[in-house]
Amino acid sequence: MLRALADVLGPDDRVLVVDDRSPDGTGRIAERLATELPFVDVLHREHKEGLGPAYLAGFRQALAGGAELILEMDCDFSHDPLDVVRLIDAAGAADLVLGSRYVDGGAIRDCGVVRRFVSFSGSLYARLLLGTPLRDLTGGFKCFHRRVLETIDLNAVHSKGYAFQIEVTYRALSAGFRVVEVPITFVDRTRGGSKMSRTIVLEAIWRVPFLRAAALSGRL
Repeated sequence: MLRALADVLGPDDRVLVVDDRSPDGTGRIAERLATELPFVDVLHREHKEGLGPAYLAGFRQALAGGAELILEMDCDFSHDPLDVVRLIDAAGAADLVLGSRYVDGGAIRDCGVVRRFVSFSGSLYARLLLGTPLRDLTGGFKCFHRRVLETIDLNAVHSKGYAFQIEVTYRALSAGFRVVEVPITFVDRTRGGSKMSRTIVLEAIWRVPFLRAAALSGRL
């Protein structure tokens, strides 16, 4: 994955791998690659707190390093590294760009029926309750302008699982930022396992109406 990104990065671009003490050795592999690839940095976190806190730690490090555009993506080839350029290009006319599976031209490949249903129904549930036309609110392939992450108050983002993806996008929308979707093809991972759990699903179920209520009351 990291070697594939080398073909699309500019001379000043960096890749940050966030490792939450992954039991599969991700951190060790990332450290080895960081010695071979000069554009790679690794952030090790002592405790496994969930997807949301890991992304927030990565965002803060990228902002501290002066990044103007911050992208998030999976590192298991579910997201095509070549699509990085397309998201960056779209950021020329938007504040936040979502790589979307559910707009025209988007697709999901090699995923089972259950996973497709959970993903699609989660996005539909969030879209209806939050009243937004965005179609892929649960996706994890995004490109932020730094002004978005500086404005939405990262300390106020408390979602730990996949609700995190919904929350940061909705906070950006509520702050008045322009959010657009570009079609991507999502491919199921060939190694590793899903981190989906009952706790993560339940968090998304209650967190979405909480966000809507907070926005309507002016507390978001």
